[in-house]
Amino acid sequence: MSPPPDAAASPFRPLSQETVARFAALLGPRDVLEADAAAPMLVEPRGLYQGRAGLVVTPRTVGQVASVVTLANELSIPVVTQGGNTGLVGGQTPDGSGGMILLSTKKLDRIREVDPDENLMVVEAGVTLQRVQDAAIEADRLFPLSLGSEGTCTIGGNIASNAGGVGVLAYGNTRDLVLGIEAVLPDGRIWNGLRRLRKDNTGYDLKHLFIGSEGTLGVVTAAVIKLFPAPREVATAFVGVPDVHSAQKLFRLARERAGQSLTGCELMPRFGLELVVDNMADSRDPLSEPHPWYVLLELSSPLAVGLDRTLEAILEQAFEDEVVADAAIAVSGDQTAAFWRLRLGLSEAQGHAGGSIKHDVSIPLSRVADFIVEATAAVEKHLDGARVVAFGHLGDGNIHFNVTQPVGADKAEYLRGWAAMNAIVHDIVAAYGGSIAAEHGVGRLKRGLLPGVKSEVELNLFAQVKRALDPKGLFNPGVLLAETRA
Repeated sequence: MSPPPDAAASPFRPLSQETVARFAALLGPRDVLEADAAAPMLVEPRGLYQGRAGLVVTPRTVGQVASVVTLANELSIPVVTQGGNTGLVGGQTPDGSGGMILLSTKKLDRIREVDPDENLMVVEAGVTLQRVQDAAIEADRLFPLSLGSEGTCTIGGNIASNAGGVGVLAYGNTRDLVLGIEAVLPDGRIWNGLRRLRKDNTGYDLKHLFIGSEGTLGVVTAAVIKLFPAPREVATAFVGVPDVHSAQKLFRLARERAGQSLTGCELMPRFGLELVVDNMADSRDPLSEPHPWYVLLELSSPLAVGLDRTLEAILEQAFEDEVVADAAIAVSGDQTAAFWRLRLGLSEAQGHAGGSIKHDVSIPLSRVADFIVEATAAVEKHLDGARVVAFGHLGDGNIHFNVTQPVGADKAEYLRGWAAMNAIVHDIVAAYGGSIAAEHGVGRLKRGLLPGVKSEVELNLFAQVKRALDPKGLFNPGVLLAETRA
């Protein structure tokens, strides 16, 4: 595991009081945070990275963002952009030098427009994903991006990390949900790319440079996002299966029978379900007997097309094929929500079992089960008592292959084995032609791993794009790429 950056290793020097005063004059005192108020923003959620900012600013308009960035560029001061501070790879955390500006987008929080006729919304970067979902529902529409952190994470952060979540199977990643963006470039210029067009074949589609760039190319301040017709019918089942290969067979069967109506297919192991049921309020096992693995299946449609019957037919065939051992079909919206809480609560529940070495990987769909079996055997051989929690998005091949410490182990000592565990899992990922960063991004945590999974040509192209937009290397230095300061 890459150690958190420290002040001694940083090329940046703490900001002077005079410099801080110049930035404060651009915004006013209410948008420059004092140390106590800023403290929670300087630690990423798992505590792996803790930084020290020379200044924390919370601009309210794109013009204020541009003013801050322009002065930062003039003075050669690095800028780290942060949304909801829910990232898990350290990309939103400044280093320990006190020489960086942390720019929070939380006060860029207006929903500028909801247009149900065009099925789109214009929203600022600091609006939480939950607010976007709620605004879509009020307009009888659906915004399908859905994450466990949706009450806290922001649209700007979702765009910067190309967030995935449970809706990718049917609707794609964040990249597939964005029509246009507004961004402040590292020299302070504002690019208004808030286009509403579904087709625009006029050269490079620049928005895609910023989607997934992890704050290294500019500050996304607003976006035009796609909406979809609201579901009129939803059918959900919580299914127990005897092994992970049966789970994969169930997915194939559901995809064949339901087609585009299959909008959710999530995988959980028994150990993961137990963690949720034992530690999360209002959680219970939906099935009467334990099973080694579980699949959460959901079908939905904007039309009333008899999805309950389709789901029942899928399960009947699965029982006949001995793929499924037991299943519960939701009979109400509350029960559907309860099923989803079991899956979405798993990330938080793991913390109750001690240290967890996490891997956010994607595998070709046909090889997911083989990967889980092989990787589980490898880590159990590496560390006696290691407890694998492999869960996630079976329908798109993104598995969170997390390894919980043995019972009674020392957490700190266990986490010191992060790099060795990574090597074992990531070598198997590579052998399957997979990715070591499926939806959480690279950040600081995985930056050192890129040379092992990207070609020299790819890395050179990355660096050229970075230099073209940020020649001084001031935007999120140390994230995603090696330092590129002029």
